[in-house]
Amino acid sequence: MIQIHIRRFSTAVPVAFILLFVVRALGLTELEAQELVSAMGLEQVVRTALGSNRDVIAARLGLREANERVSEARSSVYPTVDFNVGYTRNVSPTVNFLPASIFDPTAGPDDYIGVQFGADNQWTSSVNVEQALFKPSVLVGLGAAGRFKSLQEESVRGQTQVVVTRVRLAYYQLLLSQEQERLTENSLHRVRKSLEETQALHRAGLASEYDVLRLQVELANLEPNVQRARNASMQARRQIAVELDISDQESLEVTGSLAEMDLEDLTANTPANREILAFTGFQGDLGDAVQVASELRSDVRQLALNEDLRRSEMRLEQVSYLPEVTLFGNYIINAQDNGSPNFFARGDGQRAYTRLVGVRVSLPIFQGFRRDARIDQKRALVRQAEAQTEKGIDQAVAQAKGLVEATDEAHQRARGQRLAVRQAERGFEIASAQYREGLSSQLELTDSEVALRQSEFNYAQAVYDYLVARAQLDEATGRVPLVDVDAQGDRF
Repeated sequence: MIQIHIRRFSTAVPVAFILLFVVRALGLTELEAQELVSAMGLEQVVRTALGSNRDVIAARLGLREANERVSEARSSVYPTVDFNVGYTRNVSPTVNFLPASIFDPTAGPDDYIGVQFGADNQWTSSVNVEQALFKPSVLVGLGAAGRFKSLQEESVRGQTQVVVTRVRLAYYQLLLSQEQERLTENSLHRVRKSLEETQALHRAGLASEYDVLRLQVELANLEPNVQRARNASMQARRQIAVELDISDQESLEVTGSLAEMDLEDLTANTPANREILAFTGFQGDLGDAVQVASELRSDVRQLALNEDLRRSEMRLEQVSYLPEVTLFGNYIINAQDNGSPNFFARGDGQRAYTRLVGVRVSLPIFQGFRRDARIDQKRALVRQAEAQTEKGIDQAVAQAKGLVEATDEAHQRARGQRLAVRQAERGFEIASAQYREGLSSQLELTDSEVALRQSEFNYAQAVYDYLVARAQLDEATGRVPLVDVDAQGDRF
């Protein structure tokens, strides 16, 4: 079986020459050549998903937001500079009344003089500069933002692991559905062949009409199953296409065969099956699985990072008791004049300058026990996060143990079912030969065919269960191919 994988980033011209060479060298039809090119291996499917899956893209955008939050928190360390400018037109300037005796000692006590304050036009501009010299909340906030970024990075890693595992399971499900479709079609072919032989024997008087009717009933029962199996394969194909964000869902083809997969000897497999079996991350026994699950598993790491983030939030509330020291400076220009507006007036008599520099110390004294309540709230959240982390570690260890056991069980079951398939094949051959010679009944032939079909599917199911358990074990131990390790289980 020849397989050709063409990467998405290949240019059109080299691909065209390769296709032309392959078609001419192998003598393939146009349809066969198209199927050969469109078939995707497991690694290619996963790499495509990592580049186009919407969940992965959304997680990466969340990390970008976290990076911007860190930049926002870091900006509090730098000084702030504000520039303000304003203009006011006094349509009716303010007039205040002063005792007339201020200007005329002979004036009576009830005599007042109206004095206008301000001119028709007023301009104000200022430059304000502040630099925090000691602000504990800024330092703690920087640490909290950094921990939030680490949490988002781990969240991206975890989401990527989830997508890779989901794609692998969908890939294996498609292989199982295709196997069910193939086995049902093979069974249908065998029953049709048996029916033709039985009808010939019936015409020769060597088989009863009941034998013919029994095979016709079995054939009628099998025909709907073929369509059901085809529908299941198409639905599994659509599921992978959704993960890969492929619009033409029905044309997606994958490589590999569960029935031909040999779990005992990797070299005895086809290249496609070798790629599937080699696509694994965790390598080790039960003890190794327990250790790496508690250390490398993404959701456990996220719980630990969330716990650290909660502690930072509690410290942020605690430092609210500490004083803040700020250096500030202001430069202000005030100007006014009457008549038509004249930008910032003219002359020294119409313009004034103010320059000042100072240090401000702010010490919160009492805020109605609000800070104490907020600290207690954050402390409760820290304890809650600690409990969730401990529970997450216990669940991770338990799941890792269960998946190691499930992997071993499926491997042993596949070994036994492989022997059962060979025996069922031999049994069907014997039953067919005896039936043609008239040494056995049609019922025995039907039973042998059903046993063969069931044993073949049982082996495919066992291989499927093994691959699924391996994929879930990789995620449970935090060693997912193309995320934490390469496709052969070596660390990046």
